[in-house]
Order: sequence, then structure tokens, then C-alpha cells
Amino acid sequence: MDAYHYNFKTWLRYKFDNFMSKGPAALIGGLGLLSLVVIVVGALIMVLAGISTSPESEEGVTFIEGAWLSLMRTLDAGTMGGDEGWAFRAVAFAVTLGGVFIISTLIGVLTSGIEAKLGELRKGKSFVVEKDHTLILGWSSKIFTLISELITANENRKNAVIVVLADRDKVEMEEELKMKIGNFKNTRMICRSGSPNDMDHLNIVNPNTARSIVVLSPEDDNPDAQVIKTILAITNNPNRRKEPYHIVAEIKEKENYDVAMMVGKSELCAILSDELISRITVQTCRHSGLSVVFIELLDFGGVEIYFQNEPSLTGKTFRDAVLAYEDSAIFGLRRADGSIILNPPPDTRIAADDKVIAISEDDDTVVVSGRTDFGIDTSAIVQGVKEAAHTDKTLILGWNHKAASIIMNLDDYVAAGSELLVIANSDHYQDEVEEVTKHIKNQTIEFRKGDTTDRELLDAINVSRFHNVVILCYSDVLDVQAADSLTLITLLHLRDIAEKTGVSVNVVSEMLDIRNRELATVTKVDDFIVSDKITSLMLAQLSENKELKAVFDDLFDEEGNEIYLKPITNYVRTDRPVNFYTVVESALQKREVAIGYKIYAHRDDASQGYGIVVDPKKSDVIAFEPQDKLIVIAEN
Repeated sequence: MDAYHYNFKTWLRYKFDNFMSKGPAALIGGLGLLSLVVIVVGALIMVLAGISTSPESEEGVTFIEGAWLSLMRTLDAGTMGGDEGWAFRAVAFAVTLGGVFIISTLIGVLTSGIEAKLGELRKGKSFVVEKDHTLILGWSSKIFTLISELITANENRKNAVIVVLADRDKVEMEEELKMKIGNFKNTRMICRSGSPNDMDHLNIVNPNTARSIVVLSPEDDNPDAQVIKTILAITNNPNRRKEPYHIVAEIKEKENYDVAMMVGKSELCAILSDELISRITVQTCRHSGLSVVFIELLDFGGVEIYFQNEPSLTGKTFRDAVLAYEDSAIFGLRRADGSIILNPPPDTRIAADDKVIAISEDDDTVVVSGRTDFGIDTSAIVQGVKEAAHTDKTLILGWNHKAASIIMNLDDYVAAGSELLVIANSDHYQDEVEEVTKHIKNQTIEFRKGDTTDRELLDAINVSRFHNVVILCYSDVLDVQAADSLTLITLLHLRDIAEKTGVSVNVVSEMLDIRNRELATVTKVDDFIVSDKITSLMLAQLSENKELKAVFDDLFDEEGNEIYLKPITNYVRTDRPVNFYTVVESALQKREVAIGYKIYAHRDDASQGYGIVVDPKKSDVIAFEPQDKLIVIAEN
């Protein structure tokens, strides 16, 4: 048999194979048609042969009745048990026998098709028919905090939806989210399996109707490359929408940040996560309690940052705006051209289309009070003494890839002649310390090899002589749990040393797993643990409001305005109670904005927020003690 000559049997087999390859839908249709043929043929035989249903009846069945009888025997073999007359029995037996084979096969195909469809649904490959949803691309340990915050932010939204696309099993993702988050409240969670940088997989989660897209950095050897590829897949997709996307992404390395911005352009709001953590670590170790302020501003559980236009403030000064709100802390302006100015001079005029930048409990609480008498006690305001620059002694215990960035950021804050001691468990880190030494100007660095969990070592270095202590986890060489265990042991040793010596030391420790952070709650607030939670909170905030990026850039940069905790004695007298309007006025006179305070007596009380109060009611009267602090936004 050559290629040009074949018999009917070969042709029929070829057509049958093609038909079978069309899948369950074609098989179901074919078997259904074959069943219909059997039923019709059986009915025709009964009609043409004049067969009746019983010997006593001389009248044959009609076609409709014959078709019904054939159908019943095709579906149920037991139906023919009561048949009478051998002619009718013969036809019924043939129809039933055909039905046994055809219907059984049809049921088998249906079962297989349903199982295949369930398997397909389990893989999470179906198109997401949603709009105005938050789309999360990728999977990492940050996703649980991120989604928890978005759920809180969605509490006042109708039909809130979060869609996750990651290269993981759909059911496993759903089960892990339920286990670690639990209550999704009014937010619906939808998970899909696929690669975030594959355009076909990306189309499944419907990015064209998403209100915002968050790209998570994967936990692998080259995370930035995957993030950039995902941004490319979104922005360069031939099926993309015409309107700009709202993309928020996490980038690890500085050298990749510019590349990501070239790809995403104005549609992308990227954060340099390792650099962010380094800056916050440095700022926190220099101001005990500052970490609580950061969390308060970044999460959706307490106060938040809002932009609000207030026509009644047009033509008035920034000082007027700060005092006009009793329940909100005004700390900046958003100009009509989109530029952000934090802590402008008090006499800065507000234009018609400007917006105030406020810290408040909700957007509907950013309302002018209408008060004209603020009860400011001018006699309680003091000029204060500017703190003289002094050298710092800093101790870093442990090492990872963020350590060099922390040291260089710290160098921008400390005075010339400051000292830094690094203790890590391998000589390998000494080369990195020597390299970073080339880039700093205000500190001298000493490296010692040692086990940071060794109590004898910690006692020998006299921890109490250091102004700041930073504990870094060995995240580059150990797994999450092992690295966190070393950090926790070191932290507990330091706290015990502080209690026994009676000397307070500002300690900032880094942990990776949020559950291990909860284990460390036996420590005090100045033992704040910097973790991926900060990055997650930042991503959540930016996914809700892209304009916050400029605010955060200013607050977390060593240049420009930052958040400080300064002695209350630099602002008001502590021999009498004063309302917070008085404190705010004193800060304005010093070109600063007061946004809260810290009560020293509550520094170890979690139920009192460790003494931190952000955005107090300005008419509240407070009896400050000399050790209390004022939380301000200032340039230095």
C-alpha cells in the first residue's frame, strides 16, 4: 500500500482517529447521535412490522410510542422485563443491547470529561472576569502581610477583589492564604496558576481592568530580572489597554532600579526594598520608638496619610492649615502641578488647587474644625537648645547583603570621629567591611570574628558603651528559621545585659519570619524587628495611592525632611499641662511640624502603644514629663 492507494478500511480508521482526537465534546455528541439512531431504527422496525406491545393487541405501535419505548429500554435494561410477545421482545432486546454499550460508553466519557474539567479548574487556568480588582503577581513571604493590609483597606469598598497569579498550585495557594490570613472579610480572593512574565498567563488574570498591579520580588537568585520581565509583559503586551496602568513593584538592587523605571516609565511606582530597610534600620536605631511611628503610618489599621483639597484654606498660610484641623495632623502640601512639599515654611501660601497632606484616622475625618481660639499657652513655649553634634558608637552584630548599605546610610547621620564595631561569625565578611570602609568619611570601622550568640563575648565588649546596636540575620547563608533563631538568642542576651546593668541601649534587630517576630514580644519596643513587613506595608500603601511615593521618598531619605523624636523640653515647659495646640505652635516656630508624642513612662507597655501617640486631638491637654519626646517632621 503506497501513499496514493489505500482501501476503505484505512480511510475509515483515519477518520475515526481524527474524530476521537477532538476530545470529550465530540465523543459525547457522536455517542448521543448513535443512541438516537438506535432509538429511531427500533421505532421504525416496530411501525413497519406492525409489532404490538402484547399478543392480545392487534394494533401496532405508532412511531412516537415506539421511539419512547426504545428510549426507555436504551436507558434502563430492566424495563424490558415485563415485555410480552416474541417479536416485540426481539426488537426491545436489540435496542437494549445497543443501549448497554452506547449509553455505558457515553456515561464513561461524561465522567472522564467532568474529571478533566475539574482538573483544569484545579490548575487555575480559567479567565478572571473581574474589574477594578487588585492584581498581585508573584509569590513570596511578603504576600500574607500585603493581602492582610489590602483586606483592611477594602473594608469600605463594595465587591472588593484581590487576584493572585503565581507559578504555584492554585489549591495550595488558596489553602495557605486561608491558614495564615483566615478572615478575608468583604474581600474575595481569586488565585490562578501561571508565570507572571508569560503574556498568555498574564491575560488570564485580566490586567486591563485591574485598579492596581503589585509585582512581588520572587525568592530566588535573580529576583530583579523576573520582576523586570513581568513589568515588560504587562506594558508591552499587544492586548494591553490604552489607559496607563498603576503598577507597584519591588526591586532589590540599586543598579536594576533605573532599568525597571525605563521599562515601566510613568506607569511604574518602584521601591528599592533593601535600601528602604537599610534607611529605616538606621533611623530607628538612632531614635527609640520610631519604628512604632513608621508602622502606624504605613499600615491601614490606625492613622493613614491622605491628600485633601480644602477651598476655605485658599490664600491662607501653611501655619493656618496646621491649626485649622483639630483631629488631623497636616504636615505638607501637594501643589496643583503634582509636586510634594513636606514641612514648608509656615508662611507658605496655599493656592486654590493645592491639597493638604494629612495624617488622620480616615479620609472623612480630614475636616477643618472651625475653631478660632486654640487655647495656646504662649508662656509655656520655650525656645529650646539645639543639640550639639556628638560622635556615636555603633555596634553591628551579624552580617548580610544589606549591611554595607546600612553602614553607608549611618555615615550620613553620625558626626566625624564616630566609631563602628562589626562582629560576625566568619572572616569572609572582613573583606566586605574593608570594601565599605573606602566609601565612608565619618566613621572608623573595626571588624572582629565572633559568635554573636556567645554571652561571654557580649559581656566582654561592654555593650552599654554603644549608643546604637543593630542585629542583622545571616539571611545570605542560613535558612529563615536558622537565621531568625540566632537573631532571637542574641536579642535576648542583649536585653538581659541591659536589665542587669541598668543601662538602656537602643537595639534594632532584623528578622525574616513574622511568626518569629511575635516570639520576641517579650522584649521592649526599642528591640524593634525590621522585617519584610515594612516592604509589604509600603507596597500596599502605594497600590492604593501612587502619590504617596514622593512622600515616602522624602521621609525615608537622609536628605530633606524626616521623622524625629526630640526632647519635649525643647518645645514646652513640663511644669504645667498644655494642650497639643501649644506644642504644635512651638514646633511651627522652629520650622517643624509636630505629629505626635512619646510618653516615656509607657515605653514598655504594649497596651499603651509603647507610649507612642500619632495624630492626637490638638485640644487634648497633656501633662508631659521631662523624659517625654515630641514626634516631629523636620529637616534635621
